Amino acid sequence: MTAAPLPPASFREIIRLSLPTVGVALLQGGAQTVEIALAGRIGTGAQAAYALVLPLLLLLQMMSTGAMGGGVASSIARAFGAGRAEEARALAWHAVLIGTGMGLAFTVLVLAFGPALFRLVGREGAPVDLAYSYAVWIFAAAVLPWLANTLAAVLRGTGDMATPARILALTWVADAGMSAVLMLGIGPFGGFGLPGAGMAYALAFLGACVAMARVVWRGKLGLSSGGLPPLEPALFRRILSVGIVASVMALMANVTTLLVTGLVAAHGTAALAAYGIGVRLEFLMVPLAFGIGAALVTLVGRRVGAGAWAAARTTAWRGGLLAGGIALAIGGGCAAFAPVVAAAFTADAAVRELAVLYLQIVGPAFGVFGAGMALYFAAQGAGRMSGPFAAALARIGLAAGGGAVLGAGFGLPGVFAAIALGLLAYGAVVGASVRAGVWRERVA
Repeated sequence: MTAAPLPPASFREIIRLSLPTVGVALLQGGAQTVEIALAGRIGTGAQAAYALVLPLLLLLQMMSTGAMGGGVASSIARAFGAGRAEEARALAWHAVLIGTGMGLAFTVLVLAFGPALFRLVGREGAPVDLAYSYAVWIFAAAVLPWLANTLAAVLRGTGDMATPARILALTWVADAGMSAVLMLGIGPFGGFGLPGAGMAYALAFLGACVAMARVVWRGKLGLSSGGLPPLEPALFRRILSVGIVASVMALMANVTTLLVTGLVAAHGTAALAAYGIGVRLEFLMVPLAFGIGAALVTLVGRRVGAGAWAAARTTAWRGGLLAGGIALAIGGGCAAFAPVVAAAFTADAAVRELAVLYLQIVGPAFGVFGAGMALYFAAQGAGRMSGPFAAALARIGLAAGGGAVLGAGFGLPGVFAAIALGLLAYGAVVGASVRAGVWRERVA
């Protein structure tokens, strides 16, 4: 029997379900902002090393939380929307296996090829050794954030946003506090410099992984009862059909950042350090959009599972408008007060001047980008990923390809302008795909 169609989610319901994850997103952005501010106290070399590692760290977080995690949450939400609770339980176990394998893959790839990648992106004179010593601590333990974020996605797929939010909030608070101690030292403790931030990250997610596993094992899915379900290729495909596409998109986003980082690095260490400060604005938009997007994955997924496609589209656009408004306020504010924002992160006059340039050029584009990011998560819930994938292609073409062309003609301002154009294109293309002709029931 087909489940009864559901009405569109109201703005109030989207906000209510979004608030826990938005709160975590703000803490995450705050914790990582603390890290780069602490790196600034150590020196420009530490800031430049942080900028080299940051794309890989964000790739890990984006893939485990918003990409493959979106595939996990959307598959479970659609199963519940169609009234198939036992299938949802089986999907959770399949998700754990996927998360474990992905975490181990990150460990092997980054530890083996990290130095070569940092040297390629950073070019001559970049602090490659310092970047690698920081990355080792993060990626040797990559399976921990992968499992913690996978289990958080399982809970979100059931509609429980509050529990994973509480655990991850404590995780990011602990990460910021331990980073301060381990990087700068308090008394006899710490003083490890930038690698201390990697140590703090690994320890914080060890705690998150244990706490999340305990909740899921004993929670509403009842995973501890009845033994392990048999492994079914169809259930792996259910998760991976969304998760792989989304993960490739996350990889493309970070390849874009790596390519742009290479373009910026050609202008010197001060430009690279300034980009590391300015790009935090973009990386802040991603978790903020995910705060609303995580709710949209579940809300849209349940409506799609119940066959309510029109309600799913309306729900998606309401969430997109909310995310776009928040992103515009933050990006526009940083552009308007760019000197104040830049001064908060560095005392180096050259770095500060270039960070101001980035914020003033790129900041105004974040309203459209934020809306597009929220609609991307809604597309995960619907299982309709062609539009977001096209948007990712448009972004990498404009930001990286356009950055090379405009950078050659206009220098660093041209590179920054290309970044802004890429963000605008991304939001526009994703938005154009959320329509009846694409979001509809497929006829076998």
